[in-house]
Amino acid sequence: MTETTPPPNLAPDISPAPAEKPAKTKTDANIDVQPVLQKLFELYPHLFGSKFLPLKLGTYQDLMSAHPDVFQKDSLKAALGFHARSTRYLQCVVAGNKRHDLQGNAVEDVSPEHVYVSLLQLFSRRQARSKVDLRAEFRAQLIAAFEASGLSRQDYQLRVQTNEAEATLLLEEALAEYDAKFAKQTALRRAFESSGKSAAEFAEMYGLDKHAVDSMLKSLHL
Repeated sequence: MTETTPPPNLAPDISPAPAEKPAKTKTDANIDVQPVLQKLFELYPHLFGSKFLPLKLGTYQDLMSAHPDVFQKDSLKAALGFHARSTRYLQCVVAGNKRHDLQGNAVEDVSPEHVYVSLLQLFSRRQARSKVDLRAEFRAQLIAAFEASGLSRQDYQLRVQTNEAEATLLLEEALAEYDAKFAKQTALRRAFESSGKSAAEFAEMYGLDKHAVDSMLKSLHL
């Protein structure tokens, strides 16, 4: 699959990407990004070293302003695009890290849309290499991302939904699974509140695992 250069704000392509080929460091414009990536590592090992961190929106402009004699516009843009599409970078995005500036300061949250797109790209790459159906794992990750976003179900769906039919189906499946989980928790909460029992007594009465009941009550702040 050919790679396109993202805009300077590092927003990724929203279409699922295939399994990446680490050995390839040339873009469609035949730009070898390896020397630029090496220079970025030397200048900012805390961002481009052994551990990646999500980059602040506008990092391209910040780098050009800080190092006008070191980087060329096209090669820097291509290198940042290559970096932002790498599996390691996508993994650091979905891990819940904040965006960081060049000094290593956490400056802003990664948007729910970007987290969703990163999850989708990682799933697409892993599924392309696996004979096992990974959709259940992806749904669990997506539910966790939705809960971490703090958005309502409707707002989340409006913000992350794309025109890709398969991606839309995966999103709907994950949200349906969340709805079922939430309905079960709500019913269990109501039953507990009306029982007048302690958590241990309630668990024994319904044949439930006490730790599972404790966890449920904790998540519901009861």
